This record gives sequence, C-alpha cells and structure tokens, in this order.
Amino acid sequence: MNTITSLFNIQYPIVQAGMVWNSGWKLASAASNSGILGLLGAGSMYPEVLREHIQKCKKATNKPFGVNVPMLYPNIEEIMNIIVEEDVKIVFTSAGNPKTWTSWLKERGIIVVHVVSSVKFALKAQAAGVDAVVAEGFEAGGHNGREETTTFTLIPMVKEQLNVPLIAAGGIATGKGMLAAMVLGADGVQIGSRFVASKESSAHPNFKESVVHTKDGDTHLTLKELAPARLIKNKFFDDLQTMYQKGTTADQLKAFLGRGRAKKGMFEGDLEEGELEIGQVAGLIHEIKPVSEIVSEIITEFERSKVNLPSL
Repeated sequence: MNTITSLFNIQYPIVQAGMVWNSGWKLASAASNSGILGLLGAGSMYPEVLREHIQKCKKATNKPFGVNVPMLYPNIEEIMNIIVEEDVKIVFTSAGNPKTWTSWLKERGIIVVHVVSSVKFALKAQAAGVDAVVAEGFEAGGHNGREETTTFTLIPMVKEQLNVPLIAAGGIATGKGMLAAMVLGADGVQIGSRFVASKESSAHPNFKESVVHTKDGDTHLTLKELAPARLIKNKFFDDLQTMYQKGTTADQLKAFLGRGRAKKGMFEGDLEEGELEIGQVAGLIHEIKPVSEIVSEIITEFERSKVNLPSL
C-alpha cells in the first residue's frame, strides 16, 4: 500500500474525478467497485439530487467513495450538511479557498483533499490542513487554473515543497501516464477524461462519441476572463472566438454563456451550441468501455511499463 491507497482504503492509487454532468452514482460506484476511489460530481447537482446520488451510490457499492465540491457554487452550506448527514467520509474541494471548509469537515471525521493548479495554492491547501492535494496541470479538461503550468512541470515542483500526499491530474488516461506521474513524484493520480468515455458515465452518448473522435489540437482553453475552461472546438467555441475578435467584455461573455451551456453539451448532447469540456488526453481515448475494463487496462499497462522501462 502507498499513502493514497492507505488514506482512502482502496486497492489502486487512482481517483476517478468528480466531473460536472459526468460523475453520477453509476460512475462513482463502478469506479469504487473496481478498486479505485469513485467521486460524485456535486457541481452539477442540486442539493437533494446530490443526496439521492449519495444514497444510490451507497446501495451500489460497499467500498469507499467521495464527493467533489466546487466551493464557488451556490447552496454550498446545504451541500456540505448533506454530505455530513449522509455520512460521506471523503470530500474533494475545488474552486475556492480551502480554509473555508477544511477544518469544519475534518472536525466531523471527513478526509479532505483540495484541487490546485500551482505550488502557491498547494502550500495554502497544506496550511489549511488538508489530508492530500490534487495538482492539476494545464492539459486537464473543464475548468482550469490560470497559471497554464503543465502536469510534467507542475508535479515535481509541487512535490519539492509539499509534505502531504500528492495526487497528479491533467493529461493522464493510461497506465504509462500514471507511471510517468508517479516517477515525477506523485503518490497517485486523478483521471477524468478517460472515465467520461465509459459506459457508466452520465454524459450524453453524443458527447461520449465526440470524445473518442477528438484528436490533438481539437481542444482549447478559453473564457479566461471568467473561469478558464478547456473545450472541444465546436460552433459555440467558434462563436466565442468571434466575440473575442470584436473586443468583447467580461459582461458580454457572461451574457453569451448564459446558464446551462455545459449541461446542454455534455448532458443533453447538443454538440453545436453546448459547452464540451474535455482534456487534451482525449486524443488517446478511442473507445467507450465499462469502468472495470478501463481500470484493468490502466493497471495492467502500469505494471507492464514498470518492468519494461528502458535501461540506460
């Protein structure tokens, strides 16, 4: 066992990312049943919907699972209270100050992990008392850090200064990617995009198909004035670029974005007008498979790659 498997009481040091509109109870329970840590994505759930997913996840697995909570979303207090009421023991926080909730959660016996995109914020999370940190590189899908630091450089820089366990995220979808992250200093990995293209993901089939057909150069980071997001290029993305060329303001971007763009794209399957969040590593994803097969393939490749590392 390493620090991550010990911390979460799981078989493999892999976390299935809690992604909006993708990470419902079917995905989280399948991940946990496969020996990794499954996470529910609370960012796209109303409080009572989250409660329902937690309860269904409990019935579908007797293994540990957690909830990812973006702290800038509304209803945060209600969400945290539901997590405590439903006796969830692992919470990943993101998009906010870790000081706000870490102590409150830990006082209630909950393991807390915070997602960061820089050394500076990793140290702030550690000072806030988190049990582990996820350091996410610029390659990652969805909402991203403003620093634009890639996983390959971010992980060793964070490892150099961090004392708590480190989980690498961004651009990891294979066993070789997992091995590379751990050679760079990570104790485990968080994987998102690969699990979007799984049978159990709650993403719309249209979005899953678009992921497996995405190639290098098909994703781009945009909306930096609001909250940077890596998206598949589509009509919505092209319209955004036209607005940028015309010198748009942040308020105009907000108005154009409106509400429900991510839901429209990822959950409802509108590949033209929806927001399609995925990582650069989508170029390595070629097939929609059950979670159990995905985890098995990652672990098999990881073990094989360790043995077959070229000697100098």
